[in-house]
Amino acid sequence: MAAEIIHPNTQDTTEDPVDAVFALHRGGKMEVRATVPVRDADDLSLAYTPGVARVCTAIAEQPELVNDYTWKSNTVAVVTDGTAVLGLGDIGPEASLPVMEGKAILFKQFGGVDAVPIALACTGVDEIVETVVRLAPSFGGVNLEDISAPRCFEIERRLQDALDIPIFHDDQHGTAIVTTAALWNAAKVTGREISSLRAVISGAGAAGIAIAKMLVAAGIGDVSVCDRKGVVYEGRGDLTDVKAEIAALTNRTGVKGSLADALNGADVFIGVSGGTVPEDVVATMAEGCFVFAMANPTPEIHPEVAHKYAAVVATGRSDFPNQINNVLAFPGIFAGALSVRATRITEGMKLAAAKALAGVVADELTPQKVIPSPFDERVAPAVTKAVAEAARAEGVARR
Repeated sequence: MAAEIIHPNTQDTTEDPVDAVFALHRGGKMEVRATVPVRDADDLSLAYTPGVARVCTAIAEQPELVNDYTWKSNTVAVVTDGTAVLGLGDIGPEASLPVMEGKAILFKQFGGVDAVPIALACTGVDEIVETVVRLAPSFGGVNLEDISAPRCFEIERRLQDALDIPIFHDDQHGTAIVTTAALWNAAKVTGREISSLRAVISGAGAAGIAIAKMLVAAGIGDVSVCDRKGVVYEGRGDLTDVKAEIAALTNRTGVKGSLADALNGADVFIGVSGGTVPEDVVATMAEGCFVFAMANPTPEIHPEVAHKYAAVVATGRSDFPNQINNVLAFPGIFAGALSVRATRITEGMKLAAAKALAGVVADELTPQKVIPSPFDERVAPAVTKAVAEAARAEGVARR
């Protein structure tokens, strides 16, 4: 049977949240507006022909001037192929557009960065890379979004090799940055060091792999990554290249077996896979553990269950404390990278973003507040400043 199609209507939407959603989205959530007036012939001659020809000629002679005299230096392309949209999966490029529009308005509201949704009608790695490379002259950076693993890893790598602007796959790195910041603060508020913790990540997709890499860089005591078949470890015969790489970096204690086996005695659970972890498995974790169950809308471990065993609980939902939300990271990261015209976003810049994010609430920590609210106005400036400074320190800033 075909799925029921729900259409918006023109009635009062106060009592109907579904219709309220459609009402908000009607006509899209964004528009293009001019930043200069065109009131008369004089304005027209400056904004367009003949005046614009002088600017074009100057850029042709000195290409770097494009950053000063066009929108390029503060504009990001939000690019998807619609294959891994939120929790909806492969729903195609058209159906992904509401999410990409949403991402674009978050860039503007929280980072002051202009962003353009671009949904591609192709899924091949070569096609996506070629398309984005051809579009790149119009943008100062590219935010890859909702592209399924393992293609997303190669797409990001190849684009960064081909272009001299920041390429950032938010599903990977944004999630990793916010998770790392929250984990630093969870350790601090409970009087522990991150180097003393053994973490288990449920999910070996884009987010899980990126989180594992960042936790290693941040000095985690140990971290194991689990996929559908259990712990990803060196020598497991069915590993992809990406999983083989992460196996070499993680699981120092040599755990094998299922997710339940890995969680026995673990200090940290990080869920980015969906599914449900039974309560009797949660009960085997170390005393005073941390549970970051980030699947939406249903966390892998419900907070009511997690709080029975964990000292700190975080989710991906806005209706529980400690929401791990990527909007805490990507606006400031791009604002910082664009402000110094960085050629790329380095691991050092990502770690700097995580430290800055953690620092925003460093003096306000409680188990229910290990990460700022997305509406905390201190977040974007702190992340922007830290990323810009790190870009200069790492030699990828052009100003």
